[in-house]
Amino acid sequence: MSKGKLFVISGASGVGKSTVLSRVMDTRKDLIFSVSATTREPRSGEVNGVNYYFVTRKVFEEMIARGEFLEYDEHNDVIYGTPAGQVNEKLERGNVILDVDPNGAFNVRKARPDATLIFIMPPSWEVLENRLRGRGDTTAEQIEKRLNRAKWEMDQRFQYDYVVTNDQVDTCADEILKIIAEKAD
Repeated sequence: MSKGKLFVISGASGVGKSTVLSRVMDTRKDLIFSVSATTREPRSGEVNGVNYYFVTRKVFEEMIARGEFLEYDEHNDVIYGTPAGQVNEKLERGNVILDVDPNGAFNVRKARPDATLIFIMPPSWEVLENRLRGRGDTTAEQIEKRLNRAKWEMDQRFQYDYVVTNDQVDTCADEILKIIAEKAD
């Protein structure tokens, strides 16, 4: 039996997951972030092994064939996945947070029914759209793909244990910290 609890965070692209999770991780030093693997190219400032494990499609597909993922999913022509071995090893040391999309979250739930699923909503559709368009690192075509996917992702929130709104980063992080304290302490 592992020592820690597993927490899964999801939310549409542009909802502010990374910012909120950074605040959560800074507040609770006992939390361990599970780094996902991806076939996409690193964004400016991202570090391999810290933000993601950046691998080629060929390597990723080989890992799938070997059954190395707790979950994986492809969208916007990119594959993302959570290495199962990493999660299990980290759970032996403490509470673990995953940042995955709804398909990944539901696959984690199948493999680990004890996982707590938390969905982050934007304060409004307009705010989400403005955040995506304001990034400046995404093509118009990619923004449209992300917005279409965001509609579907937000519809999945009803399958989560908790839904929190990222209207203010500190408030959203505090809500997630309360959930973690309730489930893990």
